[in-house]
Formats: sequence, structure tokens, C-alpha cells
Amino acid sequence: MSIVPRTLEVQTLNVTKSRIGPTYPRLARTVFRSVQWLSERVMQRSGFHRLGSDFVNARLSSIKQRLQQGETVYIAGLASSGTHNTGVALIEVTQAHGPRLIVNNEEERFSGNKHTTEFPHRSLDEMRTTLQRMGRDIDDIAAFVTTWDYPALMGTLFRTVFEEAPGSFKLLRLSNAIGIDRRRLDQMRRTPRILARQFHRSEPVPLICLPHHDNHAWFPYAASPFPDSEEPVAICIVDGTGDRGSVSLYVVKSGSMQNIYCNNSVFDSLGAFYSVISSTQGGWTWLSSEGRYMGAAAWGNMDRATNSYYARLRTVLDFGPNGEIKLNRAMANWYRDPFDNPYKQPLIDILGQPLKPDQLWNPDAVLRVEDIQHRPDTQDRLDKAAATQLVLEDALIHIVDHLLRTTGANKLIFSGGVALNALASMRLLDHFDEAWFAKAQNRKARLHLWVPPTPSDPGVPIGAAWLFAHLAGARRGAAFTHAFYCGTPASNDDIVQALAAPDIASQQIGSIASRENRDAIADLMAYCVAAGGIVALSQGAGETGPRALGHRSIFANPCDPLTRERLNERVKYRESIRPLAPMLTREAADEFFELQEGASDADYNAYNYMVLTARSKPSARHRIPSVIHADGTGRIQIVREDADPLTHAYLKALGRRIGVEVSVNTSFNVAGPIAQTPEQAMETLRRSKGLDAVFMVAEDGTVHAAWHGGDRDSGRFRQWYAEWSAARPASQPR
Repeated sequence: MSIVPRTLEVQTLNVTKSRIGPTYPRLARTVFRSVQWLSERVMQRSGFHRLGSDFVNARLSSIKQRLQQGETVYIAGLASSGTHNTGVALIEVTQAHGPRLIVNNEEERFSGNKHTTEFPHRSLDEMRTTLQRMGRDIDDIAAFVTTWDYPALMGTLFRTVFEEAPGSFKLLRLSNAIGIDRRRLDQMRRTPRILARQFHRSEPVPLICLPHHDNHAWFPYAASPFPDSEEPVAICIVDGTGDRGSVSLYVVKSGSMQNIYCNNSVFDSLGAFYSVISSTQGGWTWLSSEGRYMGAAAWGNMDRATNSYYARLRTVLDFGPNGEIKLNRAMANWYRDPFDNPYKQPLIDILGQPLKPDQLWNPDAVLRVEDIQHRPDTQDRLDKAAATQLVLEDALIHIVDHLLRTTGANKLIFSGGVALNALASMRLLDHFDEAWFAKAQNRKARLHLWVPPTPSDPGVPIGAAWLFAHLAGARRGAAFTHAFYCGTPASNDDIVQALAAPDIASQQIGSIASRENRDAIADLMAYCVAAGGIVALSQGAGETGPRALGHRSIFANPCDPLTRERLNERVKYRESIRPLAPMLTREAADEFFELQEGASDADYNAYNYMVLTARSKPSARHRIPSVIHADGTGRIQIVREDADPLTHAYLKALGRRIGVEVSVNTSFNVAGPIAQTPEQAMETLRRSKGLDAVFMVAEDGTVHAAWHGGDRDSGRFRQWYAEWSAARPASQPR
């Protein structure tokens, strides 16, 4: 089903004057090569080594030899300070099985600072604790690899500054642009010495620099359900920027990955396009605006033929030959001034004046669907959101169209920050259907798509470690089935200590050590939710990636149409514009949603991670209204018993209690990162006046329930627990 009208594409490309590409491309390329050359030599003296260097070749040879001798090797992927979402991943590699992910610690989960650029001290300490619990320590790590090729990144930053000189020199004065925190880049250069101090080593810890987009690409392929074969698998990486460009394309054949394209541009970027428009039109800052604006699009006019902004806004991008997308610099100005003056007059004529940085998060400026009845411009703003989403989808289709034609593939890995746009991923499946393949590849096929649970930068430390293992000759490793890898499970002592506060009431209510006891705890949670309660669950290691998937989640009744309002107003304090996601069993997914054949690999594994949207069936709007968005879709998560036994048992219990094996699932947080530790869980409870109880599961299976104590105790959970206990037969756990 082709969703981009080709006639409209032809008609609208030349409406506005165009300027494509930088003013001084030759100068910029010269600057890139010079800065990269100089940075490589300066950083090598500090302990940074690039692929192809003698140091890296020797380290790869050593690891390869150790694997061949049957040793187990550990590799750490490090996202250091200066770029957003710092953290560290640890993998274990064997000759027989390839890499296995041990942890992916995101610094924001431990610091409480969302999308943080600070050095990941806490994540590294937590990784060391994990190693010590395994009988290992830091000295057992064979290599620390970084998520960026830093000399290339430095070259790219200076190339970008000189592309539009002197106007683009303002970029040098910005402390935080395109996800790069200039104030902390100097700390990044000192990373080898900082690591030495943190781990009490006498010498700086050597770091191996790996290309950002290669890291984004290899791990999602290796973790995907697509098997190694002669049949090609295409990989599309689209984000704000990498260390060379913002779009990179790859093809994998027989387990070998080849980079076939990079756009070598920071601002010919779909990530930047969506971030700038969503921020300056929606009223939120970058990295917070994109998901909200995608949600807003559903309330706007998503019809290309009638949306009055779509055709004109599309001219801000140039749809070039060979799938290239470039910024129309006659309309956009964010390549020189992304915050204060991001639009030129032709774009102002389309969208109006952009919101200024000091207006962001201002209640009078933020886009709110609740205002649609009393602010006449609200529907207009929602239509702009819809137009922006449509243009993004057009651009992704343009890129992927060329990629699939060039490679002959029908399997696609989509990763990078833009792959968090779950609606766009669904559109790709819609567009590249059997009719497209019959015409473009002359065969009966359709697109098969997989998006990893960590497509954005929190997943790149995994990718760096996984890629280095591959370069050392390791096998590909097993496909992903869950994403519970952030930190370590809390001990019972940790939980008891966090509960020892005068404003927290708690009780030990059982254990999940046996199936019978686990089913009892699951039934108690379902009983509370069926009674109208809102409960949270904290169990095991946290989820890696931006979505809560049952280990740090808040649950509520999907059948109650008022659930969204109660959650947003009394628990999460968030905008109604943002949808609630359905968590459900495999059987319920079939019952309520149209699962696309293109996501069917490994029994619809692509729907396990809440990164792909599905259309609801007619009965869903009436039976589970709280998890159906304004456009009739849901960003679903299928829960499997083998991956998460407790959450799966809870869904089965809900089926008995409310008639559907579906739950509202939203992240266990309030205006910050997902709660990682027991202390953070209790702080989140304190901040959520409408949260009835938190179920805390210790590493040994012990379960405590916590709720508001003192004057804030509503008595609801105590009443439900008493009723549930009284109704259970004496022989059953309670």
C-alpha cells in the first residue's frame, strides 16, 4: 500500500526557493580531514585508539586467541561524558556462544538526570558490583570500547561550523547543541585518567574508539530474529547525528556487514528536523519534544490531501536521487542557529514564529490537546504536528525505498533515535507491501522489519561491545527476547531499608519463589487493578531503553475510559496528548490488534518492546479504551511467560478478573528517569498522590507492598488486601 502520493510529490518540490547543501563544502571537507588527523594524534597520546592502529590490532588478536583457547572474555562499551545518555554496557563472550549481555547501565537511572551528559561514575560502579558478584573484577575486562569515533566526531563538529562560515560560527558558542555538551567534552578527553582514578589503577585505561553508526547497526542486526544467510538484510540508521553523518545505510550478507552510504552531514538530519519542529511548535526541549509531538499528530489531520501544512512543509526537505534527503537551507536556519532563530522567513510563513528557548515548558506555550475547546489555535497546532509526522514518514520511505532497491533485501533493521518514532515504523510496513515488491523487485515478498528495544543512544554501548567482539571473530550471539539488563536486582535488605521511612507504610506479602506463590502475587495485583487501583511493580534488573516493560512499570485498568485521566492527573502529572500503552499476552494481541505480517518473525518478536505501533480492531475501542490512541492505534508490548513470568501471570489473572489479558503499562517515574533503585521507587511513590501501592520484589523472591503512610494513607490498598486474603481458600498462599 503506497502511502506517499507521487503526483503531490512532484507538484510541491519547487514551490519554494531551494538551497541544498552547505555554502563551503570544500573548505568544510578540508577542515574535517585536518581536525580528524590532529585529533587522532592528540587523543592517542591521552589513551584513545582507533580501528586500524597497532594497539587495536594487537588487542583484537589477543582476544581472538583467548576465545580460540576456550577462555571467557569480557568487553565494556562506554558512553562517556559530553554526549547525551552516558552509561556502560558489559558483555561476556565465548567461542561457543558469542556475546551475551550482562548489563547495560544507563547513568540517568542512577543519577536521576534524564538524558544526562555527565561522566557515568555510578553506572561504572554498578558494573563493577555485577562483576564482583560473578567472582570477577575490572581487571577481567579485556577492552573498553567507546560509542563514538572521537577524532571523526571532532572533525565533523568543526566541519559543520565551517560549512556556513561565518554565520555558523555561532555554533561554537552553544554549550549544548545536537546532543553534544561542549562543556563536558574536555572531561571526555580525560576519560582514560578518570577511569584509572575510579578503579585505582596506576596507568590510564586505554580506550578503543568505534564508529557511532556502526555501533548502532551491528548490535540490532545481531540481536534480531533474522537468521544468517545469503539473503541480504538491510540496515537503516537515522538519528540526530553520528560521528560522521546523520543517515547511514548498511547491508549484511552471510554475517558480514558493509556500510554502503553515509550522508556526512549533521544538519541534513531527520532527527534534527523533527527535534527542531517539535520543540519550537510544541513547546518542549529537544529529547523531550519528539515523542510528545508524535502523540500530538494523532489529534491532527493525517490526510496528505487535505492537511493545509503538509505540502508546503515538505519543501523544507529536498528529496534527491538515490534516496538522499537534504535540508532546504533557504527555509531552515537551524544549521546556523538551532535555538534562537531556527527558521527563515519562508518557513515562518508556513508555521509561524518559532517558540523561543525561554518559552519552552511554559504552560501558556506548551501544546495541550485539552485546550482544543477554548483555544482556537490548538487544532491548527495539532495539524502542524500531523504534517511534520507525515513529512518524516515520506523522508524515511524515500531512504528505505532506495536501500531496498539497491540491496535487493526485504528484511530491514531500523535503528537510531528516529526509530523511536513507532508510528513511522508502522508506516514503513504499510508502504513496502507485496505490491511494492512485485513492482520494485519482481518477486512475491513484503517488508519484514525489526526495531531493537534500545534504538537510540542508550543502546550504543551494547553495540560498541558487540561490534568489537565481532571484529575479534566471535559468533553473532543469541537473538534478544527481553530487555531487562539495567543494573542488578535489589536485595531484600535494600528494599527493607528503603521502606523504613515514617511516610511509607509497607508489609511483606509473600514470595514469587514458587509458581503457586508467584501466581498469588500476580492475582493480588490484578485484584487491585480490577478494583480501580493504580499499582507499580519493581522487580529484577531494570529495563534498558526508554520503555518500561514490566520490571519498572505502573499498571492500571485498560477497560475504564477514565484511567488515562486519573493516571495523567494524579500519578504521572503528564499531558493528555501522550497515549497510554497496552501490555498484553500473545493471545490478547491477536484479539485486539492487527499484527502485521512484516513483524511476524520469531512469533512477532518485534512487538515485544513497545517500539512498534499496531492498529486496533473494532472491538478494542469499546473494551480497552484507555490504551487506544486518538488514531485507533496502540504501541503494544507482548509479554511472554519465559521472559517475564510474574508480569505474564498478572496479565492472565487480569483476564480472569476483568475479562481481558491486557493492562495499561506506563513507566514507573514522575517527570524524570525510570525509577531504578528501591530508594527511587519510594521517592516516586511520594510524588504520586494517586499511586495506590508499589509491589517490590527482592532478588530472593520476597515481595513487599508499599503505600502512602500517615495522613496520606487512603486505606484503599489495606482494604483490597484484606478482601483478597479473606476470599482465598485457606490452602492457597496469601
